[in-house]
Amino acid sequence: MALIGLVKFLRGLFCAASLCIMEREQGGYAMNMETRGAQESLPNGVMLNAYPDSIGGKLSDIVGLLKRPELEKAFALFYILPTFFNSDLDRGFSVIDYDHNPELVSPEDLEELNRLEILFKFDLVLNHLSVRSPQFQDLLRHGDDSEYRDFFIDWNAFWAEHGEPTADGHLMPKPEYLEKLFMRKPGAPILKVRFPDGSDRPYWNTFYQEVRYREVSPEDFLRVEGLSDADAAVLADMVNAAIREKADLNGLQLNGYASLKDSVIAIVEQKRDYLGQMDLNARSEKVWRFYDETLRKLSEYGAKIIRLDAFAYLHKEPGEANFFNRPGTWDYLDRLRGLAEKHGLIVFPEIHAEYGCGLHEEVAEKGFPIYDFFFPGLVIDAIERGTNAHLLRWIQEIREKGLKTINMLGCHDGIPVLDLSGKEIDGTARPGLLDEEQIEAVMRRIIARGGRVKSLYGPDGKKISYYQVNATFFSALGEDERKLLLARAIQLFMPGIPQVWYLDLFAGKNDYAAADNGGAAGHKEINRTNLTVEQAEASLQASVVRQQLTLIRLRNTSPAFQGVLEIAQTEPHLLELHWTRDGHRASLRADLCQHSFSVEHASPSGLERRHAYL
Repeated sequence: MALIGLVKFLRGLFCAASLCIMEREQGGYAMNMETRGAQESLPNGVMLNAYPDSIGGKLSDIVGLLKRPELEKAFALFYILPTFFNSDLDRGFSVIDYDHNPELVSPEDLEELNRLEILFKFDLVLNHLSVRSPQFQDLLRHGDDSEYRDFFIDWNAFWAEHGEPTADGHLMPKPEYLEKLFMRKPGAPILKVRFPDGSDRPYWNTFYQEVRYREVSPEDFLRVEGLSDADAAVLADMVNAAIREKADLNGLQLNGYASLKDSVIAIVEQKRDYLGQMDLNARSEKVWRFYDETLRKLSEYGAKIIRLDAFAYLHKEPGEANFFNRPGTWDYLDRLRGLAEKHGLIVFPEIHAEYGCGLHEEVAEKGFPIYDFFFPGLVIDAIERGTNAHLLRWIQEIREKGLKTINMLGCHDGIPVLDLSGKEIDGTARPGLLDEEQIEAVMRRIIARGGRVKSLYGPDGKKISYYQVNATFFSALGEDERKLLLARAIQLFMPGIPQVWYLDLFAGKNDYAAADNGGAAGHKEINRTNLTVEQAEASLQASVVRQQLTLIRLRNTSPAFQGVLEIAQTEPHLLELHWTRDGHRASLRADLCQHSFSVEHASPSGLERRHAYL
């Protein structure tokens, strides 16, 4: 079956060789930092994107790199991924608390970035917190007496009127409810946790989970009345063998000690540890106070933009897909926007859906910026096929509809080419930005160049689709430096905020060893290679890196990019974009077939600079 055909069921659920530079003018920062209502005014500079330890091992190493002359005035914003906070899973997206992680971040780092006039973008992971969060740990200690009893979602209580009991002790939604659920993993999205009274309670867990048991010692069993030291040692050996094999402890065979099974299991359960991302109960006002306190904290760090991660899962209601429920999700987003504006922050929800769904327009019409997940696939298509048609259609739409966007080439996740597809709604086919054959060609090209894929699952637990393709953007372009420079130039002339993944800046290649060793989520590690400071400093001398930085600095400093975009009429294999404001003009002229381009900049004084990539 074709790759694109696999996605239909799921999507129905949720809608150059040389550089010549003549440089005579530096210009000033192209940032609009007014706050006319935080949602109305996005900063206009270039955004770096990295983990705190992506270069060197600590945020201070990235700060040191940003202070080098090669990166002077290159970035106005820094999207620091959530290992900035105390976290334990999913490379930061399982947050324990929103205090800065002292192993990776120091207050001095933030002060230095502030002196560099760099603002932050952070994630607020709306849907869940780590099992190790103070709130969930309080629930494990105090059970029904915990003040956080309703901070998380008791699965059985949620489905009490709409579920049926199972032999495993949890309710399963009735078929008419179950068939509507969108789930990210096979099986019911629950984690059973042991309460102090010995009962196991299922709690809603959309994403990752793992239950671990620490090994026991003979001394742990000496509290069992009548058990000798020798018996305790034998029991400990049997139990530890089962723990190492990750066997079901309820099926434990105790060989002559069967009468003690309940006592043994009770002791072993005291050794239970959890890992997981536990869904928050947005019906609880305590959760909303937590959001408010977190946004205040992020603002105090120096944040300007907050990405609402996993927001579409937050609103839950029996009988709904529980992914972007309407109107409940909009009600939550409006409330979050109000909290953010109180702290001088811009929030935007991250959403993946087919272009044909029109969901990006729906989000934008509500006054939110959007991630431009369409751009990466469109620029690959334009460069590989040598045609401007589909890319220009999207640029014109952004301009005509006034969409506020944040765009990228690569990022910490995959390349979301499936977002480009169309959609049939109420019997009417709505075309995508590319047709299915073109999307499939992009996907196959990236996979042929070493890309990996991520799968999603239907309600029955069966794998049903590829969701995104994971690769560095350089490798997705066949590791061709001319193509990477052209892609970067096009990105920097796009409307919106250009977000630059650190590994793309250094022309990083697919990391197959990391992907192979990364376990279930290993596909993501192909594009997350940590660089040493020495590697990064050496890369700064590479032509492909220095040329990108020249382009980035122009985009970050020229007032032209705060002005009006003009799209020139050209032959299909050419692309011309011109930005003008108050006598400043920046122009891109590109040949999509030859992968060559030039960038020119003029100021009101007539001084010019020209970058020719031949």
